Amino acid sequence: MKRICVLMGGTSNERDVSLVSGKNVAEALGALGTYDVVPVRLDADSLDALPGDADACYIALHGGWGENGGVQAALDARGIPYTGPGAAASRLAMDKIATKKVLDAAGVPTAAWAVATPSRPLADSPVGYPCVVKAPRDGSSVGVYLVNRAEDFAHAVSEAQRIDREKFGGEGEALVEAYVPGRETTVGVIGHEALPVVEICAPNGWYGYEEKYNSDETRYPFPDDPFCPEMQRVALAAFDAAGCRGVTRVDFRVTPDGKMYVLELNTSPGMTGHSLVPKAAAKVGIDFPHLCDRILKTAAHD
Repeated sequence: MKRICVLMGGTSNERDVSLVSGKNVAEALGALGTYDVVPVRLDADSLDALPGDADACYIALHGGWGENGGVQAALDARGIPYTGPGAAASRLAMDKIATKKVLDAAGVPTAAWAVATPSRPLADSPVGYPCVVKAPRDGSSVGVYLVNRAEDFAHAVSEAQRIDREKFGGEGEALVEAYVPGRETTVGVIGHEALPVVEICAPNGWYGYEEKYNSDETRYPFPDDPFCPEMQRVALAAFDAAGCRGVTRVDFRVTPDGKMYVLELNTSPGMTGHSLVPKAAAKVGIDFPHLCDRILKTAAHD
């Protein structure tokens, strides 16, 4: 692989974050002096902007067509290797309801959950309060609501369903999850190697869009707890259950007594200054350019 195209931008609501990730990755790979790096800014859900002589693609797209299996299937059709999981695993991980079903079947622990649709409504939370209501096919905490009171439940469900319906069609679904009290953590996986556990300490205990990308108050310590090796094992089990390859980030909640629950899988982790996979890699001595290189070397196609 010599001529590497870094795909960034896209049409999702995570476009701006993707442009930062893509710029960082392109500069890092270019600094290695090994590759001919071509930044490719996508403004539509197609590969029309991709040069015809690409040897491989680094996918720095987040959300939408870049993460739901669309760009992966398009690259498969052209026989071009790319970073991250294949089309089927990407499609699965982008759908939080489908992911829940797969993880449950594999025995991977997840929070109690239910699905609400207009034709199968929920008058009240079946998992108690507080609960978390999510638009099931969006990312970066878009369409995610922490609901503390029964009187706020219907509005949160309606908003999550609206986002799902407007972006993905159908009648609109909402995922309702039990809120897991305790700590939020994440484990990056590269080529079936689990990186160190990163803890997320967000202001007021809520890690939303603002806290992810814009807040300098969110802290990311590396816990040294007895649960860490088990969490890395569970992250690998989730990675395998979803059929992932390359790089994926597995997000967790951990209760005060050490019980862990997988929240979701992110098959195109951010590569910005706030992103967690680069922080975990740096902890074990992998600098950003060599992290990008390691991820690129996992590129494959179906």
